[in-house]
Amino acid sequence: MTKPDRQMLNALLGHQIGTVEIADAARSGRSGIAGWYLDDLRLSCADGTSIPAFFLHPPKGAPPARAVVYCHAHGNNYGVGRDELIRGRPALQAPYAADLATRNIAALCMEMPCFGERARPGETALAKAGLWSGKPLFGRMLAELAAGLGWLAAQPEIDAGRLGAMGLSMGGTHAWWLAALDARIRAVAHMCCFADLETLVDLGAHDGHGIYMMVPGLLPRARSGQIAGLVAPRAQLVCAGLQDWSTPATALDAGLVDLRAAYRISGSETTLETHIEEDLGHAESAAMRARVLDFLDRGL
Repeated sequence: MTKPDRQMLNALLGHQIGTVEIADAARSGRSGIAGWYLDDLRLSCADGTSIPAFFLHPPKGAPPARAVVYCHAHGNNYGVGRDELIRGRPALQAPYAADLATRNIAALCMEMPCFGERARPGETALAKAGLWSGKPLFGRMLAELAAGLGWLAAQPEIDAGRLGAMGLSMGGTHAWWLAALDARIRAVAHMCCFADLETLVDLGAHDGHGIYMMVPGLLPRARSGQIAGLVAPRAQLVCAGLQDWSTPATALDAGLVDLRAAYRISGSETTLETHIEEDLGHAESAAMRARVLDFLDRGL
C-alpha cells in the first residue's frame, strides 16, 4: 500500500472536493451567546443547494477571532444537525457554543445532508444515489465543509490564519478528514471516531457506522492513520474511550501506529496529542471537554 495523498483521496471521494462554492449567505436572525453574536444563516451554493448554518462570532469592533468549523454528529438522530452547537446532544457534556465564545473562538456549524432541515431525502437514499453515480455522500459532506471553511476564512470577523476543525463521532470523522484534505486547518480535535477501518472490519465492529461513511475502494488504498497523518505537522488531538464500539483498543492502536509514524517522519511528534480513557464509551467526558478546549486554546 502506497502512502495516500490528497489527489488520490479526492478521486475516491468522487472528485467532489473543491466543486462546492458558497455564492451567498443570508442572515435570517441574530441572537447572543456569552456576549457574542449567533447568526442564523442560509448559505446558498452555486449549484442551488441551500445549507442552514450557525455562525458564532465576536461583536462588531472586536479584533478578528480564531475560528473552527464545528462538525455535528450523527447519533442516528436525523432531527439534530447544526442545533448541536447551541443545544448539544446526549453524548456531549453540554453545548460547545458558550465554551468556545468565552475562549474567543468563533465557529461555523453547517447542517449536513440528511440532517435537521435537510433530513429529506434521507441518508440511505442519498448514499445509494451517490454511490451509483460515483459520488459518495461522504465526499459531498466533505466538499460542503471545505466550502464552509473557505467562507469562514473570508469573513472580516475571522483571522484566516488561525482556523481549526472539531467534532464528535461523525463530526469527528469529518473533522480529521477535512484537516487531512485542507491545509488551511491549523489544528483539529476529534472525539469518539478514530480507528483503523480494516481492523474494525476484522473485528466485526464496523457495522455501527452509517452508510454515509462508505468510500468505495478505500481500504486497499489508505488506512485511517495514514489519512489522518496528512495533517502532520499541524496540531491534532485524538480523543477516545476504550469502551466505545467505534474505537475498540486494537483498532484504535492500529490507527495510532500509522498516525504516530506520520508525525515522527515529519519531525512534529509534539504536535500530536491523545486523550484516551479506559472506562469511557461513545461519549464525551468532563476531562475530554477540558482537554479539547485547552488544545484549541493552544493550537489556534
